[in-house]
Amino acid sequence: MSNRTKVGLTSSQRLHFDIYGFVILRQVLTSNEIKELYQSLQLAKSMIEKGSKLPPIYTHRIGKHHILMGNLVQYHKSLLEYAVHPKLIPLVEDIVGGEVRLEETEAIINRRDPESNLPKVNSHRYQPIAFHRGTKHGWGTYIEQDKFHCVFVKTLAYLTDVGRDDGGTTLIPGSHRLTWSEKDVVEAALADENLLYQVEAKAGDILLFAESLIHSTTAIRSENERTILVAGYTPTMFQPWPGNEVDPEFIASLPPEIQPIISGSSSWHWQRNY
Repeated sequence: MSNRTKVGLTSSQRLHFDIYGFVILRQVLTSNEIKELYQSLQLAKSMIEKGSKLPPIYTHRIGKHHILMGNLVQYHKSLLEYAVHPKLIPLVEDIVGGEVRLEETEAIINRRDPESNLPKVNSHRYQPIAFHRGTKHGWGTYIEQDKFHCVFVKTLAYLTDVGRDDGGTTLIPGSHRLTWSEKDVVEAALADENLLYQVEAKAGDILLFAESLIHSTTAIRSENERTILVAGYTPTMFQPWPGNEVDPEFIASLPPEIQPIISGSSSWHWQRNY
């Protein structure tokens, strides 16, 4: 590793990531950070539900129990600060293998689907809703100096406690290295639930994962509301996810040291770790 990135995952965390495709970072966010992030997202949700438009935020709803909001960094300073968090960016760059840019920000606030069939939901240990991945081993990943790297990495912050019935993300550990079709991996994992892992976390914990890892939102069985915040990162020459473009005037107003993370201004002058 070059002198450019001196901070990264511990050897144990890196080994866990290489084997399973994810690592859970415990109690990264302070109580004040959790509070600010949670309140800003709840305020945005409340305003949207009252009919307000909050450009450039986009939304996607599933009934009345689930809302996704995206392109968040211009809405509140806490959301921007999370996207460039100094404790997280070096860890993301460790996995990507070099300098990164922000690719997307999204938040989900959801509760139990009131129309769900509870006996059916409770008959399974895990209840993933829609498995997916954003890239695939072989063209979205690479090995360098014996370590696994992925060009699309996410940090998922839990802003509420998530127990076994609260809809923690379901993962298929090890799928980040598979070239199997996604359909075949999912079918095999669902046939043996020992191949699945559902995250349980406290508010302030972070799930760091490769987007080549097959993962899913999970049905909520409790009466608790779940609030999560996700930031996606790529090498600087990649484009933001459609709808996550950030206003150039807003970027110009930011401190110079964080502008490149938001804009990807290094482009093909990518500063690598090796």
